Amino acid sequence: MIYAHLPIKPWPIKPWIIALVCLALSLASLAFVNTTVSAQGFAGLGTTADGFEKPDPDKPLVFPRDHGAHPDYRIEWWYLTANLQGTDGKTYGVQWTLFRSAMRPPNKDAVQLTGWKDGQTWMAHAGLTTPDTHFAAERFARGGTGQAGVRNGAIEPFEAWIDDWSLTSTAQPGKDAYSAMTVRATAPEFSYTLNLDAQGPLVFHGKEGFSVKSPEGQASYYYSQPFYTVSGTLNLPSGPVTVTGTAWLDREWSSQPLSNNQQGWDWVSLHFADGAKMMGFRVRQTDGGDFTSATWIEPDGTTTPYGDGAVSFEPLGKTAVAGRTVPTHWRIKMPKRDLDITIKAVNGKAWMPLSFPYWEGPVAIDGSHPGKGYLEMTGY
Repeated sequence: MIYAHLPIKPWPIKPWIIALVCLALSLASLAFVNTTVSAQGFAGLGTTADGFEKPDPDKPLVFPRDHGAHPDYRIEWWYLTANLQGTDGKTYGVQWTLFRSAMRPPNKDAVQLTGWKDGQTWMAHAGLTTPDTHFAAERFARGGTGQAGVRNGAIEPFEAWIDDWSLTSTAQPGKDAYSAMTVRATAPEFSYTLNLDAQGPLVFHGKEGFSVKSPEGQASYYYSQPFYTVSGTLNLPSGPVTVTGTAWLDREWSSQPLSNNQQGWDWVSLHFADGAKMMGFRVRQTDGGDFTSATWIEPDGTTTPYGDGAVSFEPLGKTAVAGRTVPTHWRIKMPKRDLDITIKAVNGKAWMPLSFPYWEGPVAIDGSHPGKGYLEMTGY
Protein backbone atom coordinates (compact mmCIF):
# COMPACT_ATOMS: atom_id res chain seq x y z
CA MET A 1 0.00 0.00 0.00
CA ILE A 2 0.97 3.64 -0.29
CA TYR A 3 1.86 3.91 3.38
CA ALA A 4 4.10 0.84 3.51
CA HIS A 5 7.36 2.78 3.91
CA LEU A 6 6.28 5.56 6.27
CA PRO A 7 8.57 5.76 9.31
CA ILE A 8 7.24 4.24 12.51
CA LYS A 9 7.81 6.38 15.59
CA PRO A 10 6.59 6.04 19.19
CA TRP A 11 4.16 8.96 18.90
CA PRO A 12 1.52 9.27 21.65
CA ILE A 13 -1.37 8.95 19.19
CA LYS A 14 -4.60 7.15 19.92
CA PRO A 15 -5.32 4.08 17.76
CA TRP A 16 -8.40 5.66 16.17
CA ILE A 17 -6.25 8.54 14.84
CA ILE A 18 -3.80 6.06 13.30
CA ALA A 19 -6.74 4.26 11.70
CA LEU A 20 -8.00 7.52 10.19
CA VAL A 21 -4.56 8.33 8.78
CA CYS A 22 -4.29 4.89 7.21
CA LEU A 23 -7.79 5.26 5.77
CA ALA A 24 -6.91 8.64 4.30
CA LEU A 25 -3.80 7.26 2.67
CA SER A 26 -5.75 4.32 1.29
CA LEU A 27 -8.31 6.71 -0.18
CA ALA A 28 -5.45 8.67 -1.73
CA SER A 29 -4.41 5.46 -3.47
CA LEU A 30 -7.95 4.95 -4.73
CA ALA A 31 -8.11 8.57 -5.88
CA PHE A 32 -4.99 7.91 -7.95
CA VAL A 33 -6.72 4.98 -9.60
CA ASN A 34 -10.00 6.76 -10.18
CA THR A 35 -8.33 9.74 -11.82
CA THR A 36 -6.31 7.62 -14.23
CA VAL A 37 -8.61 4.79 -15.28
CA SER A 38 -11.07 4.92 -18.16
CA ALA A 39 -12.98 2.35 -20.15
CA GLN A 40 -9.91 2.00 -22.36
CA GLY A 41 -7.59 1.15 -19.51
CA PHE A 42 -4.89 3.00 -17.65
CA ALA A 43 -4.64 6.82 -17.69
CA GLY A 44 -7.42 7.69 -20.14
CA LEU A 45 -5.43 6.58 -23.15
CA GLY A 46 -7.85 8.16 -25.63
CA THR A 47 -8.22 11.53 -23.90
CA THR A 48 -6.73 14.67 -25.38
CA ALA A 49 -3.04 15.42 -24.96
CA ASP A 50 -3.58 19.13 -24.27
CA GLY A 51 -0.67 20.56 -22.32
CA PHE A 52 1.46 17.40 -22.52
CA GLU A 53 4.31 16.63 -24.87
CA LYS A 54 3.49 14.50 -27.92
CA PRO A 55 5.61 11.88 -29.71
CA ASP A 56 7.44 13.25 -32.73
CA PRO A 57 8.48 10.89 -35.57
CA ASP A 58 11.46 13.14 -36.31
CA LYS A 59 12.78 13.14 -32.74
CA PRO A 60 15.15 10.16 -32.32
CA LEU A 61 15.45 8.18 -29.11
CA VAL A 62 18.62 8.84 -27.11
CA PHE A 63 20.15 6.47 -24.56
CA PRO A 64 20.59 6.18 -21.66
CA ARG A 65 18.27 9.19 -21.30
CA ASP A 66 15.21 7.42 -22.73
CA HIS A 67 15.57 4.43 -20.42
CA GLY A 68 14.38 6.81 -17.70
CA ALA A 69 11.09 8.57 -16.99
CA HIS A 70 9.45 11.18 -19.24
CA PRO A 71 7.32 13.30 -16.87
CA ASP A 72 6.24 15.71 -19.63
CA TYR A 73 4.19 12.89 -21.18
CA ARG A 74 0.94 11.68 -19.65
CA ILE A 75 1.68 7.96 -19.36
CA GLU A 76 4.50 5.42 -19.67
CA TRP A 77 5.49 1.96 -18.53
CA TRP A 78 8.34 -0.51 -18.02
CA TYR A 79 6.76 -3.86 -18.79
CA LEU A 80 8.42 -7.28 -18.48
CA THR A 81 7.00 -10.70 -19.36
CA ALA A 82 8.80 -14.03 -19.01
CA ASN A 83 8.06 -17.53 -20.33
CA LEU A 84 9.59 -19.98 -17.87
CA GLN A 85 10.14 -23.69 -17.38
CA GLY A 86 10.53 -25.07 -13.87
CA THR A 87 12.76 -27.88 -12.69
CA ASP A 88 9.47 -29.49 -11.63
CA GLY A 89 8.56 -29.84 -15.32
CA LYS A 90 5.82 -27.18 -15.25
CA THR A 91 5.37 -24.13 -17.46
CA TYR A 92 5.19 -20.73 -15.76
CA GLY A 93 4.71 -17.09 -16.73
CA VAL A 94 5.76 -13.92 -14.93
CA GLN A 95 4.77 -10.28 -15.44
CA TRP A 96 6.30 -7.14 -13.83
CA THR A 97 5.06 -3.67 -14.82
CA LEU A 98 5.73 -0.19 -13.45
CA PHE A 99 3.37 2.56 -14.67
CA ARG A 100 3.97 6.30 -14.38
CA SER A 101 1.11 8.74 -14.90
CA ALA A 102 1.09 12.55 -14.79
CA MET A 103 -1.83 14.12 -12.92
CA ARG A 104 -1.41 17.42 -14.77
CA PRO A 105 0.57 18.86 -17.71
CA PRO A 106 4.18 19.92 -17.12
CA ASN A 107 4.87 23.15 -15.23
CA LYS A 108 5.47 25.76 -17.92
CA ASP A 109 7.12 28.08 -15.38
CA ALA A 110 9.88 25.49 -14.95
CA VAL A 111 9.37 25.47 -11.18
CA GLN A 112 10.36 22.07 -9.85
CA LEU A 113 7.70 20.69 -7.52
CA THR A 114 8.94 18.30 -4.89
CA GLY A 115 7.47 16.03 -2.25
CA TRP A 116 3.69 15.63 -2.31
CA LYS A 117 3.41 18.54 -4.76
CA ASP A 118 5.09 16.40 -7.41
CA GLY A 119 2.57 15.75 -10.16
CA GLN A 120 3.56 12.15 -10.91
CA THR A 121 1.82 9.01 -9.69
CA TRP A 122 3.10 5.44 -9.85
CA MET A 123 1.44 2.05 -9.97
CA ALA A 124 2.91 -1.43 -10.38
CA HIS A 125 1.49 -4.83 -11.25
CA ALA A 126 3.03 -8.26 -10.72
CA GLY A 127 1.62 -11.51 -12.01
CA LEU A 128 2.64 -15.15 -11.80
CA THR A 129 0.88 -17.82 -13.85
CA THR A 130 1.02 -21.59 -13.38
CA PRO A 131 -0.93 -24.16 -15.43
CA ASP A 132 -3.51 -24.28 -12.61
CA THR A 133 -3.36 -20.93 -10.78
CA HIS A 134 -2.88 -17.24 -11.46
CA PHE A 135 -1.58 -14.77 -8.88
CA ALA A 136 -1.69 -10.97 -9.13
CA ALA A 137 -0.62 -8.06 -6.93
CA GLU A 138 -0.57 -4.26 -7.11
CA ARG A 139 1.29 -1.31 -5.56
CA PHE A 140 0.72 2.48 -5.57
CA ALA A 141 2.93 5.49 -4.84
CA ARG A 142 3.04 9.25 -5.19
CA GLY A 143 5.92 10.93 -6.96
CA GLY A 144 8.37 13.05 -5.01
CA THR A 145 8.35 10.83 -1.93
CA GLY A 146 11.13 8.42 -2.93
CA GLN A 147 8.77 5.45 -2.67
CA ALA A 148 8.88 4.86 -6.43
CA GLY A 149 10.88 6.11 -9.37
CA VAL A 150 13.31 5.40 -12.19
CA ARG A 151 17.01 6.17 -12.67
CA ASN A 152 18.01 6.15 -16.35
CA GLY A 153 21.50 4.75 -15.81
CA ALA A 154 23.44 7.83 -16.89
CA ILE A 155 25.11 8.38 -13.51
CA GLU A 156 23.86 5.63 -11.20
CA PRO A 157 22.89 2.13 -12.39
CA PHE A 158 19.46 1.94 -13.98
CA GLU A 159 16.69 1.04 -11.57
CA ALA A 160 12.90 1.17 -11.71
CA TRP A 161 11.30 0.55 -8.32
CA ILE A 162 8.26 0.83 -6.12
CA ASP A 163 8.66 -0.22 -2.49
CA ASP A 164 10.63 -3.50 -2.55
CA TRP A 165 9.70 -4.34 -6.15
CA SER A 166 12.52 -3.51 -8.53
CA LEU A 167 13.95 -3.86 -12.01
CA THR A 168 17.67 -3.19 -11.62
CA SER A 169 20.51 -3.13 -14.14
CA THR A 170 23.43 -5.46 -13.50
CA ALA A 171 25.14 -4.56 -16.79
CA GLN A 172 28.90 -4.35 -17.09
CA PRO A 173 30.44 -0.84 -17.43
CA GLY A 174 30.13 0.41 -21.00
CA LYS A 175 27.19 -1.87 -21.81
CA ASP A 176 23.61 -0.77 -22.35
CA ALA A 177 21.76 -0.63 -19.02
CA TYR A 178 19.19 -3.12 -20.31
CA SER A 179 21.78 -5.72 -21.32
CA ALA A 180 21.54 -7.40 -17.90
CA MET A 181 18.84 -7.01 -15.24
CA THR A 182 17.47 -8.45 -12.03
CA VAL A 183 13.73 -8.23 -11.37
CA ARG A 184 12.04 -8.78 -8.02
CA ALA A 185 8.49 -8.72 -6.69
CA THR A 186 6.89 -9.90 -3.46
CA ALA A 187 3.26 -10.47 -2.49
CA PRO A 188 1.48 -12.44 0.23
CA GLU A 189 1.00 -15.55 -1.95
CA PHE A 190 4.07 -15.41 -4.19
CA SER A 191 7.38 -13.77 -4.95
CA TYR A 192 10.11 -14.08 -7.55
CA THR A 193 13.69 -13.08 -8.28
CA LEU A 194 14.84 -13.45 -11.89
CA ASN A 195 18.18 -12.67 -13.54
CA LEU A 196 17.99 -11.46 -17.16
CA ASP A 197 20.82 -11.57 -19.72
CA ALA A 198 20.23 -10.00 -23.15
CA GLN A 199 21.44 -12.06 -26.13
CA GLY A 200 20.61 -9.40 -28.72
CA PRO A 201 20.12 -5.65 -29.24
CA LEU A 202 17.30 -3.27 -28.40
CA VAL A 203 14.63 -3.16 -31.11
CA PHE A 204 12.43 -0.25 -32.19
CA HIS A 205 8.81 -0.46 -33.30
CA GLY A 206 7.22 1.58 -36.07
CA LYS A 207 9.45 4.30 -37.47
CA GLU A 208 12.57 3.98 -35.30
CA GLY A 209 10.44 3.86 -32.16
CA PHE A 210 7.50 6.02 -33.28
CA SER A 211 4.59 3.53 -33.11
CA VAL A 212 1.24 4.55 -34.65
CA LYS A 213 -1.87 3.25 -32.86
CA SER A 214 -4.86 4.58 -34.80
CA PRO A 215 -6.02 5.70 -38.27
CA GLU A 216 -6.06 9.26 -36.91
CA GLY A 217 -2.34 9.05 -36.13
CA GLN A 218 -2.23 8.70 -32.35
CA ALA A 219 1.15 7.25 -31.44
CA SER A 220 3.66 6.38 -28.75
CA TYR A 221 7.37 5.96 -28.41
CA TYR A 222 7.92 2.20 -28.22
CA TYR A 223 11.04 0.04 -28.03
CA SER A 224 11.86 -3.37 -26.56
CA GLN A 225 14.56 -5.69 -25.33
CA PRO A 226 13.13 -9.07 -26.46
CA PHE A 227 16.29 -11.20 -26.22
CA TYR A 228 16.60 -12.05 -22.53
CA THR A 229 17.52 -15.46 -21.26
CA VAL A 230 16.30 -15.97 -17.69
CA SER A 231 17.27 -17.88 -14.58
CA GLY A 232 15.89 -17.52 -11.10
CA THR A 233 13.45 -18.66 -8.46
CA LEU A 234 9.68 -18.50 -8.01
CA ASN A 235 8.33 -18.75 -4.48
CA LEU A 236 4.86 -20.31 -4.45
CA PRO A 237 2.59 -21.49 -1.63
CA SER A 238 3.90 -25.01 -2.34
CA GLY A 239 7.53 -23.89 -2.05
CA PRO A 240 10.37 -22.52 -4.22
CA VAL A 241 10.83 -23.54 -7.86
CA THR A 242 14.00 -22.97 -9.90
CA VAL A 243 13.20 -21.72 -13.41
CA THR A 244 14.85 -20.85 -16.71
CA GLY A 245 13.42 -19.34 -19.87
CA THR A 246 13.09 -16.20 -21.98
CA ALA A 247 11.84 -12.69 -21.28
CA TRP A 248 10.74 -9.57 -23.15
CA LEU A 249 10.94 -5.99 -21.82
CA ASP A 250 8.75 -3.28 -23.38
CA ARG A 251 9.22 0.47 -22.95
CA GLU A 252 6.46 2.82 -24.05
CA TRP A 253 5.33 6.38 -23.36
CA SER A 254 2.87 8.86 -24.84
CA SER A 255 0.22 11.41 -23.97
CA GLN A 256 -2.61 10.16 -26.19
CA PRO A 257 -1.75 6.74 -27.65
CA LEU A 258 -5.35 5.82 -28.58
CA SER A 259 -8.21 7.50 -30.41
CA ASN A 260 -11.43 8.17 -28.48
CA ASN A 261 -13.28 5.52 -30.55
CA GLN A 262 -10.87 2.73 -29.53
CA GLN A 263 -11.95 0.55 -26.62
CA GLY A 264 -9.21 -1.99 -25.92
CA TRP A 265 -6.45 -4.04 -27.44
CA ASP A 266 -5.11 -7.56 -28.00
CA TRP A 267 -1.29 -7.67 -27.92
CA VAL A 268 1.25 -10.45 -28.30
CA SER A 269 5.01 -10.88 -27.92
CA LEU A 270 6.09 -14.12 -29.58
CA HIS A 271 9.34 -16.12 -29.44
CA PHE A 272 9.61 -18.61 -32.33
CA ALA A 273 11.65 -21.79 -32.21
CA ASP A 274 13.87 -20.66 -35.12
CA GLY A 275 15.05 -17.60 -33.14
CA ALA A 276 12.81 -15.00 -34.83
CA LYS A 277 10.34 -12.95 -32.77
CA MET A 278 7.26 -10.85 -33.38
CA MET A 279 5.34 -8.11 -31.62
CA GLY A 280 1.80 -7.59 -32.85
CA PHE A 281 -1.40 -5.92 -31.72
CA ARG A 282 -4.87 -4.98 -32.78
CA VAL A 283 -6.75 -2.07 -31.21
CA ARG A 284 -10.50 -2.65 -31.24
CA GLN A 285 -12.79 0.16 -32.40
CA THR A 286 -16.35 0.92 -31.32
CA ASP A 287 -17.58 0.49 -34.92
CA GLY A 288 -16.44 -3.16 -34.95
CA GLY A 289 -13.25 -2.53 -36.90
CA ASP A 290 -9.69 -2.62 -35.67
CA PHE A 291 -6.25 -1.11 -36.22
CA THR A 292 -3.27 -3.46 -36.36
CA SER A 293 0.50 -3.20 -36.27
CA ALA A 294 3.42 -5.61 -36.01
CA THR A 295 7.20 -5.80 -35.87
CA TRP A 296 9.09 -8.80 -37.22
CA ILE A 297 12.41 -9.35 -35.46
CA GLU A 298 15.14 -11.52 -36.99
CA PRO A 299 17.41 -13.61 -34.71
CA ASP A 300 20.15 -10.97 -35.12
CA GLY A 301 17.80 -8.13 -34.11
CA THR A 302 17.07 -6.80 -37.61
CA THR A 303 13.50 -5.48 -37.62
CA THR A 304 10.80 -4.97 -40.22
CA PRO A 305 7.75 -2.87 -39.21
CA TYR A 306 4.30 -3.63 -40.62
CA GLY A 307 1.42 -1.17 -40.58
CA ASP A 308 -2.32 -1.53 -40.40
CA GLY A 309 -3.74 -4.63 -42.11
CA ALA A 310 -0.54 -6.70 -42.35
CA VAL A 311 -1.45 -8.95 -39.41
CA SER A 312 -4.85 -10.43 -38.53
CA PHE A 313 -6.21 -11.76 -35.24
CA GLU A 314 -9.07 -14.29 -35.26
CA PRO A 315 -10.47 -15.56 -31.93
CA LEU A 316 -10.99 -19.33 -31.94
CA GLY A 317 -11.99 -20.08 -28.35
CA LYS A 318 -12.95 -18.29 -25.15
CA THR A 319 -12.58 -18.80 -21.41
CA ALA A 320 -15.14 -17.79 -18.80
CA VAL A 321 -13.35 -15.79 -16.12
CA ALA A 322 -14.32 -13.03 -13.67
CA GLY A 323 -17.90 -12.90 -14.90
CA ARG A 324 -17.07 -12.48 -18.59
CA THR A 325 -15.77 -14.49 -21.54
CA VAL A 326 -12.33 -13.69 -22.89
CA PRO A 327 -10.74 -15.03 -26.12
CA THR A 328 -7.77 -17.15 -25.03
CA HIS A 329 -7.26 -19.16 -28.24
CA TRP A 330 -6.36 -17.21 -31.40
CA ARG A 331 -5.31 -17.65 -35.00
CA ILE A 332 -2.77 -15.04 -36.12
CA LYS A 333 -1.79 -14.61 -39.77
CA MET A 334 0.81 -12.45 -41.50
CA PRO A 335 0.94 -13.43 -45.19
CA LYS A 336 4.03 -11.31 -45.91
CA ARG A 337 5.95 -13.57 -43.51
CA ASP A 338 4.15 -16.82 -44.36
CA LEU A 339 2.96 -16.77 -40.77
CA ASP A 340 -0.12 -18.82 -39.91
CA ILE A 341 -0.18 -19.81 -36.26
CA THR A 342 -2.50 -20.51 -33.37
CA ILE A 343 -1.76 -19.37 -29.85
CA LYS A 344 -3.43 -20.86 -26.78
CA ALA A 345 -3.25 -19.77 -23.17
CA VAL A 346 -1.26 -21.90 -20.75
CA ASN A 347 -3.95 -20.98 -18.21
CA GLY A 348 -7.14 -19.40 -19.52
CA LYS A 349 -7.92 -18.00 -16.06
CA ALA A 350 -4.96 -15.59 -16.07
CA TRP A 351 -7.12 -12.59 -15.18
CA MET A 352 -5.57 -9.58 -13.40
CA PRO A 353 -8.35 -8.52 -10.95
CA LEU A 354 -6.71 -5.19 -10.10
CA SER A 355 -7.71 -1.51 -10.18
CA PHE A 356 -8.14 -1.77 -13.91
CA PRO A 357 -8.77 -5.43 -14.76
CA TYR A 358 -7.33 -7.18 -17.81
CA TRP A 359 -6.12 -10.58 -19.04
CA GLU A 360 -2.39 -11.32 -19.10
CA GLY A 361 -0.62 -14.66 -19.44
CA PRO A 362 1.75 -17.01 -21.28
CA VAL A 363 0.73 -18.82 -24.48
CA ALA A 364 1.91 -21.81 -26.50
CA ILE A 365 2.32 -21.37 -30.28
CA ASP A 366 1.53 -23.98 -32.94
CA GLY A 367 1.46 -23.86 -36.74
CA SER A 368 3.95 -22.46 -39.23
CA HIS A 369 6.18 -20.95 -36.52
CA PRO A 370 5.92 -22.91 -33.25
CA GLY A 371 7.16 -21.38 -30.01
CA LYS A 372 5.92 -19.56 -26.93
CA GLY A 373 4.93 -16.04 -25.98
CA TYR A 374 2.69 -13.72 -24.02
CA LEU A 375 -0.81 -12.38 -24.60
CA GLU A 376 -2.39 -9.25 -23.11
CA MET A 377 -6.02 -8.23 -23.61
CA THR A 378 -7.79 -5.13 -22.28
CA GLY A 379 -11.32 -3.78 -22.52
CA TYR A 380 -13.20 -7.07 -22.03
